Amino acid sequence: MAAAEPAGQAVAPRAAAQAAASPAAGGAHGAGPGGVEAEAWVLRRLVVTFLGGALVLDGVLARTFALHDPAVADALAALGALVLALPLVARSARNLVRRRLELDELIALGVVSALAFESYVVAGTVAFFALLGELVERRTALGARVAIESLVRLTPTVARRVTEDGAGGAREEEVEASALAPGDLVRVRPGDNVPADGTVVLGRSTLDEASITGESVPAEKGPGADVFAGTTNLTGALELRVTRAGPETTLGRVKELILRAEATRPRVARVIDRYVAWYLPVVLMLAFVILFFTRDPERFVAALVVACPTALVLATPTAMVAALSCAARLGILVKDARDLEVAGELTAVLFDKTGTLTTGRLAVVALEPAPGADPAAALRLAAAAAARSNHPASRAVVAVAAEARLDPPAPREVEEVPGLGLRAAVGGRRVLLGRRALLTEDGVDAPEVAEAPDAGPGGPGGAAAAGDRALSRLYVAVDGAHVATLGLEDAVRPEAAAAVAGLRAEGLGRVSIMTGDRWDVARRVGLELGCDDVAAECLPAQKLALVDAARARGERVAVVGDGVNDAPALATGDLGIAMGAAGSDVAIGSARIALMNNDLRRVPFLVHLSRRTRGVVTANLLVGAGLLASGLALAGAGVVSPLMAILLHNAGSLFVVFNSARLIRLGEELA
Repeated sequence: MAAAEPAGQAVAPRAAAQAAASPAAGGAHGAGPGGVEAEAWVLRRLVVTFLGGALVLDGVLARTFALHDPAVADALAALGALVLALPLVARSARNLVRRRLELDELIALGVVSALAFESYVVAGTVAFFALLGELVERRTALGARVAIESLVRLTPTVARRVTEDGAGGAREEEVEASALAPGDLVRVRPGDNVPADGTVVLGRSTLDEASITGESVPAEKGPGADVFAGTTNLTGALELRVTRAGPETTLGRVKELILRAEATRPRVARVIDRYVAWYLPVVLMLAFVILFFTRDPERFVAALVVACPTALVLATPTAMVAALSCAARLGILVKDARDLEVAGELTAVLFDKTGTLTTGRLAVVALEPAPGADPAAALRLAAAAAARSNHPASRAVVAVAAEARLDPPAPREVEEVPGLGLRAAVGGRRVLLGRRALLTEDGVDAPEVAEAPDAGPGGPGGAAAAGDRALSRLYVAVDGAHVATLGLEDAVRPEAAAAVAGLRAEGLGRVSIMTGDRWDVARRVGLELGCDDVAAECLPAQKLALVDAARARGERVAVVGDGVNDAPALATGDLGIAMGAAGSDVAIGSARIALMNNDLRRVPFLVHLSRRTRGVVTANLLVGAGLLASGLALAGAGVVSPLMAILLHNAGSLFVVFNSARLIRLGEELA
């Protein structure tokens, strides 16, 4: 546990909670192995538990039916009790040496007390059911982490690297995947997992990318397409040029962030930590009060056993692990468990438009040359300036130039002006591509339009009416003179309307758009989706001001963007959600939550998952507290025996684990 207590002694809740919070942690009750080793550990402990249980049962039957001398029956029961008590006592001793106590050490104390009172059958029975419940609980908790464990195992350990053989040919060699480096050429056969992030240089195939994006529909890949480590090649052979390997791959970063999220502690868990130091002495005092007034050792043992608050300690971490596993399965990367809590408290969502609510696949649909200007030459120079930019508007310009079979020259230098556009030197000429404001800033006259100017590759926006269509505009200037205006169009994502409706269904009061695009384009998208309000022609600083203003009004705000030019706003909101983060270092790094694909329906699902998780945690805490209070009262009254106490204790723990595990299968309709 994180909290250090005044006496200098850390009081740690059940190690099963630690196992739930950390993949490297051991299983329930102590640091042990994980994964396959954990299952083997469970099996070994199960054999020892049933061996001790058989000895205790043999002693009970021998005394009941006079099968042996009573002394022999007692000896068998005592031997069985010792076999069963040994793991509990050994763990307690280790914790004492480490100056650390687990709250379920109360069970160990109860077992030792029963042995001291020579109640061997009671001691053996309590220890047997305690260990059995622990093992069942451990095995169930392991099942709750299937999604994350499978993610950790996705990256293959070997790769087929292709190298020149010295005779002009190529040879294939099998190497460790960890030995790959950027620039290596690797071959991926059908059925293989991709060993590193890379770009397809030869071949076509279909890849299952569900492990990264959460989408069940396979993706078609051909030359020039990006592929990710851990995805599965389904049909054809591919040759890839490695761009990132090892922990630097998208999968490596996702694994690191998910495992880090599991280790974080949500708010309710920190509240439990705060009071855990006082719990143990209070329970011990109550148990000794019961013993003092009743002189009944069985009531004392029952009180110690039933007072172990395993259900309370497991209530939050098991639910969080299940929720994080669910999110990982759907391609939702939650970096901190506390961010999952925030998602359920949201009251407003601010969407970026281009690349978020729209596909981001802008297409140039109009070219208006200035009087006397050569449209082909203007487009060729614009494509040269845009060639080194990753902005959707720049990619659209490059694409239309390629369609026109224009061969743009390589630019000598390119300056990207956030929110405005690009300045470039191309073949000795100075080229501007972007908003009208960029041209005005450089003293270039551009034609007036009915609406205010748009944003170019550094933050596209702006539109002019072309018939009944609202088109985003890019202006091209060469050597201080305006030469052309490009009209771009972007389609709204098919699932955007369903996402906005889903947020409404979750009770969010305000869904807004903030964009660098022109007002008429922004209004069209806002009306189509049914958003509450629209802010257009926004530079990155203005988007940041909008987020600050919403928070100043008391709103709990999520900002959803593509992570390219929305990083300040994503970082400022109560919750930043980056779209399409697969393969994008910027998107993964700029937000608290990253959607590995572009399905906007994951945004309302995230809110739903957060609220369902909060409901599960609340139910877990109520059941745990109810069993604890009623169990202590009944143990003091002599109604609950030690055997009933351990059964009640295990019932509460198993309820919590199984109740939390229900979260894993949420959102199957999105997979």
